[in-house]
Amino acid sequence: MSAVSLLPKAAIPFVCSWSGGKDSCLALYSAMRAGARPSFLLTMFDESGERSRSHGLTKGVLQAQTALMGIPWVTRMASWSEYESVFIAALQELKKVGVKAGVFGDIDIEDHRLWEEKVCKAASIEAYLPLWKAPRTALLDEFLVLGFNATIIATCDEKVDKKYLGRALDAELISEFTCIGIDPSGEEGEYHTIVTDGPIFAQPLQVRMGGQVFRSGYWFLELEV
Repeated sequence: MSAVSLLPKAAIPFVCSWSGGKDSCLALYSAMRAGARPSFLLTMFDESGERSRSHGLTKGVLQAQTALMGIPWVTRMASWSEYESVFIAALQELKKVGVKAGVFGDIDIEDHRLWEEKVCKAASIEAYLPLWKAPRTALLDEFLVLGFNATIIATCDEKVDKKYLGRALDAELISEFTCIGIDPSGEEGEYHTIVTDGPIFAQPLQVRMGGQVFRSGYWFLELEV
């Protein structure tokens, strides 16, 4: 079944592909509000196991974050060449313990949707994209209205100035990005965030901001808990 048409059944157990950022967080919360049941969060790390893919967050930071939500967290590590096979294997293992759907935070990039449907099909579970085709700015507004807090922790060097590292994602920043021609949703990889508070957090995540490092075309803000 296509992710576009899939609606969550009441209490269907799912795993959320978890980056720690705003889109995976809003997708998780949207699925929960629709009646589905979060069984696991799944985060992919690089082959060293030290940094999460794309967002570059440490295991310690993500562990502290996910603990505040009270949802079991599982991790896998893989090179980019092994990423798909390792991800599918993780989904297959989770299916054996009751997971019936995978939740993803993509909005409108077709190749991402097709990949997510592909890996879920390989694991014989459904793919569910709660944010799919919603207006990008409307999702940002919803995220903030719901009471979530997020901070920019990575910027694409070719698209966004590293001066925005450490900035809170709020209405002022969204307006600023729009004015200077940056897609404020970051859907094309312009920037990445970490969510530090919201309605599914037992309490705010306290992080300490460190230095800035450059890796693979992105500037990353080092965080500690």
